[in-house]
Amino acid sequence: MPDTTSLDPDPALLPSADDVRFYAEHGWYLSPKLLTDDEVDTLVDASERYYAGERDRTLPHHPAKLSYWTAADGDVQRNNDYVHYESDAIAAILRKPEIAATAARLAQVDLIRMFQATLLYKPPQPGEKSNIVPWHFDKYYWASCSSEDLITAFIPFHHCDESLGTITMVDGSHRWSEFRGWDSRKGHAAVEGDQQREHLLAEASRRNDADVVKVPMTIPKGHMTFHHCRLYHGSGPNVSDRPRRAISMHMQDGSNAYRDHRLATDSRQTTYKHDELVRRTADGVPDYSDPEYCPVLWQEGRPSA
Repeated sequence: MPDTTSLDPDPALLPSADDVRFYAEHGWYLSPKLLTDDEVDTLVDASERYYAGERDRTLPHHPAKLSYWTAADGDVQRNNDYVHYESDAIAAILRKPEIAATAARLAQVDLIRMFQATLLYKPPQPGEKSNIVPWHFDKYYWASCSSEDLITAFIPFHHCDESLGTITMVDGSHRWSEFRGWDSRKGHAAVEGDQQREHLLAEASRRNDADVVKVPMTIPKGHMTFHHCRLYHGSGPNVSDRPRRAISMHMQDGSNAYRDHRLATDSRQTTYKHDELVRRTADGVPDYSDPEYCPVLWQEGRPSA
């Protein structure tokens, strides 16, 4: 990935103090226009080349939990992890300093690294079950991360609304205490049926004495949303006549590191895809600051170019 950490973001595009307070309370934030139309169109073009097989580099091997759509999978929802590693054209835009500087300000940290970036594509098929993303919070997948300040940017490649199956936030749910029904992994993406997913969300809210307030995001072209790693969110079907294209860009603060974490049900160790790819620390554990996969995106106070 090209190094843009020495570039100054446009201060007019960064969150205000009121925006930071809103994020702390609600767990999400809708940005101003951070990408130009040309940059967004470049993402579309680069993603089409990626789907056609173009790679600047490839992963040394595919971890067991990797999401990696190929044409053989057919016209289902496409998820391709590590697109920031395999496509330089996409990586260059994801390195735009306004994105990571926004994440740093919202999370109130002074350093942001890449954690993972997934290329997403929902075909225009209202009945396609793979288009439904069940309610979840990202930290569920990242139990091996020590930090509670990880943040995700959802970056659509076009105007995105409910008709396209936009991301929907459960307002303020990042402040809920964790419901063990999710932590035990009995009820997450593996659960079949919308009713069961809704039941789990309702139970989590009941245990926290909180209302479930769902906020579908209408995101103009070039804008993006940011959400806290513990915020429940999901997305519905694409009922439009065109695909929904986006990137889910996960970012980590400088304090994040690997931690040993065991499941509540059977004490099995939780793992993440990185654990099979990144270098090891002196203690022999996965290094989530490996610059090859998790480069620094923004650092407060770094001298300008």
